[in-house]
Amino acid sequence: MIAFLFPGQGSQFSGMGKALADDFTAARRVFEEACDALGYDIAGLCFSGAEDELKLTANTQPAILTMSIAALRVIEQETDYKPAYAAGHSLGEYSALVCAGALGFADAVRTVRQRGTFMQEAVPVGVGAMAAVMGIERADLEQICRDAAEGEVVEPANFNSPGQIVIAGHAPAVERAMELARQRGAKRALPLPVSAPFHSSLMAPAARRLAEVLGEVTVHPFQCPVVGNVKAEPYREQSVVRPLLVEQVCAPVCWDQSVARMADLGVGHFVEIGPGKVLSGLVKRIVKGSKIQNVGDVADLAKLQS
Repeated sequence: MIAFLFPGQGSQFSGMGKALADDFTAARRVFEEACDALGYDIAGLCFSGAEDELKLTANTQPAILTMSIAALRVIEQETDYKPAYAAGHSLGEYSALVCAGALGFADAVRTVRQRGTFMQEAVPVGVGAMAAVMGIERADLEQICRDAAEGEVVEPANFNSPGQIVIAGHAPAVERAMELARQRGAKRALPLPVSAPFHSSLMAPAARRLAEVLGEVTVHPFQCPVVGNVKAEPYREQSVVRPLLVEQVCAPVCWDQSVARMADLGVGHFVEIGPGKVLSGLVKRIVKGSKIQNVGDVADLAKLQS
């Protein structure tokens, strides 16, 4: 069985999607649809935008979604690949829902533009932080976060792979947690270059605003199940899409558990679709021996077809 995986924030780069749009009408149409839906030139931002502009959360989220769906449409047109499951890391869950047919692309790209804005505005720049902690067990890190909080917020935000967990919260509390983690045996603890403490309880204002936007979005029947970030279980009920996407803003991304669950369900071939290869690297650590491919440009597509 095959699963399609979609990346989240951090995988973006200037130039992404240009070769696909140059070579394939299906990809070009996705970029055109995104420009129409958003009312600005998201294609130009992806193809030749400044890195600093592309890093702004409100730009990053629709850009990655658009590039991912452009690559997906080319795969659908040029190959016979059909996913048994779809999943995405944080923002990537929206791409997975488009892949499954549950969200229309135009609705999704408009929603993630607002999601990015809401997440950026939820916490003033400099107040929050995130850090990656390597080589420590989940229960130990959860205890470290409790010990480091001291009345502030610091929480696990991403369970990425065995031995790699990201924490988020108030900047001083994250700093204290990093130091405690080093003292208690973590191999490494390093700050991440992000502008807000994503997937922590500090994102509650963004979740409330997103709920209003999602209330206006139509959810369609699923063509395949999506394995969600919050529960690391497949879902295909239309009624759960909005509440799960709202909860996802403040809840940790259970990526490690999501990939392991797909493997338990019989997935042996994972295809990462969109910019970068971050998820492919994580899958290698989570499910050793599985087949992993990624499609982010024309050369990758040729390998998929061979």
